[in-house]
Amino acid sequence: MGNLVAIVGRPNVGKSTLFNRLTKTRQAIVNEQAGTTRDRQYGKSEWQGKEFSVVDTGGWVVNSDDIFEEEIRKQVVLAMEEADVILFVVDVMNGVTDLDMDVADILRRSKTPVIVVANKTDNNNLQYNAAEFYSLGLGDPYCVSALSGSGTGDLLDLVLSKFRKEAGELIDEDIPRFAVVGRPNAGKSSIVNAFIGEERNIVTEIAGTTRDSIYTRYDKFGFDFYLVDTAGIRKKNKVNEDLEYYSVIRSIRAIENSDVCILMLDATRGIEGQDLNIVSLVQRNQKGLVVVVNKWDLVEDKSVKVMKFFEDAVRKRLAPFTDFPIIFASALTKQRIFKVLEAAKDVFQARMTRIPTARLNEALLPVIEAYPPPSNKGKYIKIKYITQLPNTQIPSFVFFANLPQYVKEPYKRFLENQIRQRWKLSGTPVNIFIRQK
Repeated sequence: MGNLVAIVGRPNVGKSTLFNRLTKTRQAIVNEQAGTTRDRQYGKSEWQGKEFSVVDTGGWVVNSDDIFEEEIRKQVVLAMEEADVILFVVDVMNGVTDLDMDVADILRRSKTPVIVVANKTDNNNLQYNAAEFYSLGLGDPYCVSALSGSGTGDLLDLVLSKFRKEAGELIDEDIPRFAVVGRPNAGKSSIVNAFIGEERNIVTEIAGTTRDSIYTRYDKFGFDFYLVDTAGIRKKNKVNEDLEYYSVIRSIRAIENSDVCILMLDATRGIEGQDLNIVSLVQRNQKGLVVVVNKWDLVEDKSVKVMKFFEDAVRKRLAPFTDFPIIFASALTKQRIFKVLEAAKDVFQARMTRIPTARLNEALLPVIEAYPPPSNKGKYIKIKYITQLPNTQIPSFVFFANLPQYVKEPYKRFLENQIRQRWKLSGTPVNIFIRQK
């Protein structure tokens, strides 16, 4: 079960800088102007061998006429509801403000562990200023400098200690786990209902603690898999929630707990930015992917030419990963919904593919000899041997070369494409490693 850390606080206290520090990226835009972060940023962080997700929310502002700031407040509340740990970021240079007190007032009611992060503590003298944050009533403030990284190691140690102890899941690890994900109103609930139907006796729920995923067992028509809970399966607690943000938070959890993700697209709207964000989460977590173009019954021209045009457009938007099945379906009329399940099953089996070393070398070495890696600085690269790594989450291959440091990403993609052409790996990511011979 993946853990989720939410970063909250008023504007301009350094939340985005801390997000970038924890995820080791420059994904979030950092600017002196308050309110720069209005969209959600989410990434992966790893500390002491444990991986978790991080969500950066917008700054908290009350009594504002700005409609964006009203949405930011909703995001903060939702983050508090869904997160395992909340990092409440405050500015040690400015001290406690009325806005900090407003945020603290809400956080004190939260059952989720809250850590007060006194940011911008760039020298030892500023640590004494952090004492005033005890007045927030949320425990000890932790002094850090997100900009320089000072104190973030101790902060991460504390974050790990706050995670819930993972209970053993009572599910069969050999049975595939499928998650239906997508932006709001793409048809997630409809296709789940179409899968399950009315024969409830074939459905069993295995529930963990409050924020654990719920696994719904489906064993009908020759299929046997778990549907991982998404926003479309579990009943929502709120009516006036930010649906887009809610879907992202739930998608993170569903994706982390699945083997294959079924991404729902709306045929009447095409592929949008939110879809790209969800696909990036799928790829980052190295999960299988099946794309379902839903509501195909609403499209007037259903010709093969139109389907081909739509399919090419989807693959172009999701490039460079383009080797995945695309199904044109309708959850409402149940058109091709069993093809969706068949495709998901095939992708799961592709993830389990094991190719003998002899076959790999026999098939790929002649191709590599005919099309070797480009020479670098007058040095020629020779790949001598190929093998697949055992016991990996997705198919992972090691190519042993004399100068592995000179093999660049374009040639790695060439090697991956050669493997995909010879073996059925559609829908699953593939890892390519170059090692010293």
